[in-house]
Amino acid sequence: MKVKKIIPCIYILDKKAVKGLDDHSVIDNDPVKLASHYAENECDAIIVFDLSPNEDAAHEEALDLIKEICDAVNVPVYGAGNVKRMEDVKKLLYAGCDKAALNYSKQGNVDITEEVSKKFGKEKIIVAVKNSEELSKHLDLIDEYADSILFLYHKEIIDAAELSELPYIALLPETGLDKLLEMFSHENIVAISGEVISDNIENIKNLKDILEENGIKTTRKTIRIPWSELKKNSDGHVPVVVQDVKTDEVLMVAYMNEEAYIKTLETGTMTYYSRSRDELWVKGATSGHYQYLQSMYLDCDSDTLLCKVEQIGAACHTGNKSCFFNPLYIKEVRKEHNPIRVFEEVFDVIKDRKVNPKEGSYTNYLFDKGIDKILKKLGEEATEIVIAAKNPNPNEIKYEISDFLYHCMVLMAEKNVTWEEICEELAKR
Repeated sequence: MKVKKIIPCIYILDKKAVKGLDDHSVIDNDPVKLASHYAENECDAIIVFDLSPNEDAAHEEALDLIKEICDAVNVPVYGAGNVKRMEDVKKLLYAGCDKAALNYSKQGNVDITEEVSKKFGKEKIIVAVKNSEELSKHLDLIDEYADSILFLYHKEIIDAAELSELPYIALLPETGLDKLLEMFSHENIVAISGEVISDNIENIKNLKDILEENGIKTTRKTIRIPWSELKKNSDGHVPVVVQDVKTDEVLMVAYMNEEAYIKTLETGTMTYYSRSRDELWVKGATSGHYQYLQSMYLDCDSDTLLCKVEQIGAACHTGNKSCFFNPLYIKEVRKEHNPIRVFEEVFDVIKDRKVNPKEGSYTNYLFDKGIDKILKKLGEEATEIVIAAKNPNPNEIKYEISDFLYHCMVLMAEKNVTWEEICEELAKR
């Protein structure tokens, strides 16, 4: 059986979190804080609905809030609402959302499905449907170009789940445990969302325990290797190397005893054993600089753990991001993000797509359509830069210039122009 997930929703209106799609009573004045609260209670993702009116300013404010939510939580965020064109999908993904939802009650969203799927990848697209009839009508399109299905009304979902092999997310109002168990017993229903989850967020851990007891596999962290199989030092402890999951920077080294090991895996919050204080130590309990476990590895000798974490604030008690800030020896090397290296790496992928086409590749879609399509997209992206430059949001112009440069590289590959030639020409000026 597939792993089942618990996914609360946040509905944003006027920069506040409201009750639901139809009930706009305010439940929290700080959607970012609410999202952090959800993430801390073992949810597996968060769906954020932008319910702002069709006004550019309100929509931009909602996107800024969604970006803050994505930056604040350590779980995937799915963006939904106010999607009318490909640009809206792009803005949600660039804000940090892992997926964007297309509401199939709007024909315009049906029309852009193929294009957004090819540009951003099928794995980025969720299709939201309100009933079985809407799903059946567009089933072939959804199966080919979407990653999962968000079913907005629960009454028909058991029958609807037979229509497609894609994963289903059920958006539910309040319902009983028996109904949840019935839904989760279906192979294709992989996640429950809606009021039933958002209103009972503190009970997610207990709910996952109940599901596990009923033979339904969840994302609860399980201990694959018992403490007894780890090799301890003379004090009975195991050293832990802690690494930032985003940057790969080594943050600190600490130690675990058995209790810290089990608690870390059960809660997902890094917990160590303090040798100086002779007590358990939850990293961040005093400073607020928590570490959330993303992955844990055991070395070849079974005597050292490597934990990749999401670090909140600084890892070191001195206020430094990493405890390793005292340089003893440094050999000058190229910076990780040498611009020309980045350009060459991306350009190499584009050139390879031209020689070795890949099914579903947006780059191959452009090559197949030919020079007129490439030039049309390049012109559109140039216009987007002009529009973004007039926008006070500083993130917009970075996104649009990156899109423009990508399409420039597609044109370069089409016309057999290299970065060496471009750099040589620039050096002459």
